[in-house]
Amino acid sequence: MRFFASLAEVPDDFGPSAVTIGKFDGVHIGHRRVLEALRTIAAEDGLVSTVMTFDRHPLALLHPELSPLPLSSNRQKRELLASAGVDAVIMQPFTAEFSALEPEEFVDTVLVRALNARIVFVGSTFRFGHGGRGDVALLTEFGATRGFGVRSIDEVFADDDTAVSSTLIRGLLSRGDIHGAARLLGRAPEVCAIVVHGQQRGRELGYPTANLSRDLEGFIPADGVYAARIIIDGQSMPAAVSIGNNPTFEGVPEKQVEAHVLDEDFDMYGKLVTLEFIEYVRPMVKFSGVDELIAQMKIDEANVREILGVPAR
Repeated sequence: MRFFASLAEVPDDFGPSAVTIGKFDGVHIGHRRVLEALRTIAAEDGLVSTVMTFDRHPLALLHPELSPLPLSSNRQKRELLASAGVDAVIMQPFTAEFSALEPEEFVDTVLVRALNARIVFVGSTFRFGHGGRGDVALLTEFGATRGFGVRSIDEVFADDDTAVSSTLIRGLLSRGDIHGAARLLGRAPEVCAIVVHGQQRGRELGYPTANLSRDLEGFIPADGVYAARIIIDGQSMPAAVSIGNNPTFEGVPEKQVEAHVLDEDFDMYGKLVTLEFIEYVRPMVKFSGVDELIAQMKIDEANVREILGVPAR
């Protein structure tokens, strides 16, 4: 897959292309159906299947207070789009200058000159240009005079007729509904971060943990304990994960993410790790003391082992 960090990087001889435009946050099953259709049409007509996405949610620039937390980082999104088999991705910085393009400027600058588009795939509610002044009907008019056709994509539904959206997936994760989120993502929800030094409480309690940097990638699920898999240096291992501020102790940051790797204890400090969440186990609870906490941690480990199919040692 060819990757361009902005439209300015796209070579003059790019295309001709079949293009779809969107945020593609999380690259969920709805996105993947669009990408599959894009690839099929592009292959039939000998076009370059091309995704144009953005380096941030437009609301992060236009109305930061309303901008949602992303399901995936730009790095994760790039990898997910590559796994979907498209030929090219442009991750355009969503700047004030870009957002100010009028609809006709957007079409001529982006679709015609930069991407040499022959087919443009968009959702039925697609808006473009400054203030969202352009819609599918206007895009179709422009296409008729500029040599590209427009294909409108219907809303995508899951098997139970649930409309698939990044917003819905965020809501599910915020409630700890890992199974629901995984069904719409088409894979296990995940976060990725560097392992940093913590307060060593887990080791003192007999459950050493990998503490993830607060500067992590991906959407953190609701506070609680989870069965998960941790991937480090290409190796996947079972883990029990705690998310929250561990109210039994004072001074623990909110949304601290810690992973106890089952049956392994090795130095992970400074390593980049990925956590794949498999199942929610229980909420975060404040215990009366360390003994009660340790007793619950033993129960949590047994539950995680059962969920992940890992025998007790």
